[in-house]
This record gives sequence, structure tokens and C-alpha cells, in this order.
Amino acid sequence: MTANKSEADRVVIFDTTLRDGEQSPGATMTHEEKLDVAALLDEMGVDIIEAGFPIASDGDFAAVHEIAKRTKNAVVAGLARAGQKDIDRCGEAIKPAQRGRIHTFLSTSPVHMKWKLQKEPHEVLDMVVASVTRARNYTDDVEWSAEDGTRTEHDFLCRCVEAAIKAGATTINIPDTVGYTVPEEYFAMFQMLRERVPNADQARFSAHCHDDLGMAVANSLAGVRGGVRQIECTINGIGERAGNAALEEVVMAMQVRNDVLPFWTKVDSTMLTRASKLVSAVTSFPVQYNKAIVGRNAFAHESGIHQDGMLKNTQTYEIMTPETVGVKQTSLVMGKHSGRNAFKHKLEELGYHLAANQLEDAFVRFKTLADRKKHVYDEDIEALVDEEIATSEDRIKLVSLTVIAGTMGPQSATLTLDMDGRHQTVQSSGNGPVDAIFNAVKALMPHEAVLELYQVHAVTEGTDAQAEVSVRLSESGRSVTARGADPDTLVASAKAYLAALNKMVVRRQRGMQEAVMVGGRRIHSTDTV
Repeated sequence: MTANKSEADRVVIFDTTLRDGEQSPGATMTHEEKLDVAALLDEMGVDIIEAGFPIASDGDFAAVHEIAKRTKNAVVAGLARAGQKDIDRCGEAIKPAQRGRIHTFLSTSPVHMKWKLQKEPHEVLDMVVASVTRARNYTDDVEWSAEDGTRTEHDFLCRCVEAAIKAGATTINIPDTVGYTVPEEYFAMFQMLRERVPNADQARFSAHCHDDLGMAVANSLAGVRGGVRQIECTINGIGERAGNAALEEVVMAMQVRNDVLPFWTKVDSTMLTRASKLVSAVTSFPVQYNKAIVGRNAFAHESGIHQDGMLKNTQTYEIMTPETVGVKQTSLVMGKHSGRNAFKHKLEELGYHLAANQLEDAFVRFKTLADRKKHVYDEDIEALVDEEIATSEDRIKLVSLTVIAGTMGPQSATLTLDMDGRHQTVQSSGNGPVDAIFNAVKALMPHEAVLELYQVHAVTEGTDAQAEVSVRLSESGRSVTARGADPDTLVASAKAYLAALNKMVVRRQRGMQEAVMVGGRRIHSTDTV
């Protein structure tokens, strides 16, 4: 942001989420939802809230009227066509506002005048004057828009703008209604208008760009460079067809690149993410993951190269801090592209400090897991590392497991174990796949332990979640409990069962070590010396 903010460099933010945004097919909001969105827009510093199109329906009128009553800081605007009924209805809707605006519009392009209005240019010019004049009966804050302005002949556009200002319009909007223009062209158009229209200095120029070619934000900012001091935009860029310029993007572009866009707004950028989530929730329009500023991945890094850079200095891959837009912190997303440094950092965050060999083994297993799962959560890593620590000294390790299950029993399991460095394989059947697995383990490692507990739960959400299995075995009145985790529930079951057996092996060894030699004779701790 500039140190000394000049009012001449301030860009007014006109939010049309509740009007143009709600015109997105499927984005209709309830009355209460509109009030909630309007309240947040007012709180975050939006200058003008276009609350709706009052003549469109009784619901739209009621929403504009109630928002006009409640809004404390922002100007509340209603949209009206050039007809008298539209303007009168709009004037009535905004009447309770501390500061109200009527936004009236009329098509000016040849294609619109011929096919939509079916009127001659001189008739359109008369309608511009009449509509602005009538709107001035209700408020001295009148905005006039040249619908399809970017496809309007320049000579006629200049005549319309001059007439609208002379009739009392204080804001002149030249919308790119169909998302047709490009930045250089939009910039030049505003320069042309400011140079050719005699009374251009008596009104504020506004940009309203649609995103049909993906240039709504770029065009809006080009307009600012050409003299525009109001940008019409929506939260998350919602709106007709491909949407409008996204409010969060134009605000942050000026804030981050103030060196080349030396302008400022009154919007509190730390509320952008909150506003994005609210609008997404009330419209049921999800925000694409890679959406600029407010997308889920906007401050997330999975690539090992990027994560390594971020750990060394956040400026290597982030041009703004997440806090400036209301995100708590950067997210190092753990996935198949993550590197060792990020994995080690994540483990330390989770409270694990592994030896070099344990870290390497855990990293290999993490990579294997990441290849099988789309999302690797902290809980997945904790389960993986807990198992790594538990099995690092195991004498018996799972090598491979194949299970045949289904309605046509009996179910069978083919199991290969590493037993003190030697691989042994067996095939067993059972009453269900888990029983078959445990029978296979028992065939390779005979024991008298009794299964007291077998419990399964998902570590994380989703159908690809890791399963965590808990097993409790009892032998000679003593019990051991162990866990195993894997996206495959049956593999997790085998791991848990083997982990419990390994604990029993360790316990037996400790019991044997409790025997001592006294005077050349082996004496057990239970003997009398």
C-alpha cells in the first residue's frame, strides 16, 4: 500500500454479488442469506452494495429495502432499466438507506439497439436522458451504464455519456457486458472518453467486466490505469455466464503490486476468505481449488522443490502472506510430490524426532502411501510413523498378502512373512477373510495366544481413508495390544496381528532374560535362592 494515500488514487469497490452474482444459474439466495452477505460486505469495507433488481420480484424488492435499512457504512444501490416503472420501484426500495443509489442502464451497441431494443440511436439517446432525469428525483447518486459498451461505436458512446452526465449521472459505467474486450482496448476506450467528452471530469468512471475470455480482472485493472475509479465485481467472481471480475483478485492485485498499480481501496483484505466461504455456502457454488486468493490451494504447496523453498523462506513461492487474506497459515500438503525436507518438517510439527534410518524408512513408506491416496492427512502420517517405530525391531514382518473373498467361500489368504531374515509363504482358508489371514499367520508362527479384541476404524475421511486396526492377544494370563494401519483394511489387520505377536516374542525374551545364573546353576526369578 502507498504510504500517503491520495483520494485521487482511491478505487471505489462496487459489489454486485447480490445482483449480478445471484443471476448465475442456480445461485439464488434466500432473503436471510442476502442479509448475511450484505452485512459482511458492509463490515469488510465495500463502498457500494448493489443489493438487487427491485422490479424483478417482490423478494428482490424486499431484500433491497431491508438491506437499505440495515446497512451502516456502504451506499446501497438498486438496478433499474430505463423504464419509469423500474426507476420508481428502485427509488422506493432504496428509500430507507442512509445513502442510496439508483443504477440505471440502457443498451448502446448496434447489435443490441437493433435486435434487443429495436430502436434508433436518437431514440436511445432520449431514453438515456429521461431515465437519468427521473432517477434524480429519488437520489442525487445516480449511476448510468451503457450496456454492451465495449461493442458500442465510439462517437455514439461519447454522445450518450455526455448526455447522461448533463442529466445528472454522477457515475458512468462502461461495462464489458459480454466479456469481449482486451486490456489494451479497454484502457484506450476510457482514455478516449475522458479526452473527448466535455463534461467527463464531472463523473466517476466505472468498469464492469465479465469473464467470458478469462480477462475480467485484467480488463478492470486496465480500466483503472485508464482513469476508472470504480470497479464493479463479485465475491468469488460469480455472475452471468463465466462470471464477473472477482473482488478478492482486484483488491489484492492493487495491494500486492502497488508498485505498478499505485491505487488503494477501503476493503479489509483479511476478511476476503471469510466472505468467499460465506458466498460459496449460501449459493452452493464451490470455489475451485486453484482459485486465486481464496482457493483451497492458493497457499498450499505439495511439490518437494516448492516445499523446500518455503521452509527456507516463504517469499520463494508466496507473493503475499496468507494472513493478509484471512487464511490462518500456509499449508504444506503432504503427497507424492513432497520431498524429505518437508516430510521431516511435518514430522517435527507432529512431535516426532526420528533417527536417520527410521526417517528414511518412514519416508519410503510415506511415498508408497501417497501413491495410493489422493490426500495424505496428518493422522495418516501419525499412524504410519507409529507403526514404523513399533515395527523397527520386529522379528516377523509382513512381505506380501493376497486375499480371496466374496460370497463364494471359503475365503483364503496367501501370506509371505519375513521371519528373522527368511521368507516363508503359506496359504490358509477361514470363515471370512480376516479369519483366513490370522490362520495363515498361525500356520507360519504357531502360538497359543487367544484373540481378545479386533477393532477397525478409519483414520481419516473418505473411501480411500487409511484403516487402523487394533488387536489384543492374550497368552498365559498376560495381554498385549497392537495397531496396524493401511488403506487396505485386510493388510492393516495382518499388520496389527503381527505387531501383537512381535510384542509377545519380545515379552518371552525378556522373561527368559530374567533368569539368572547363581553359582553356575540357572535360577528363575520365581525360584527360591
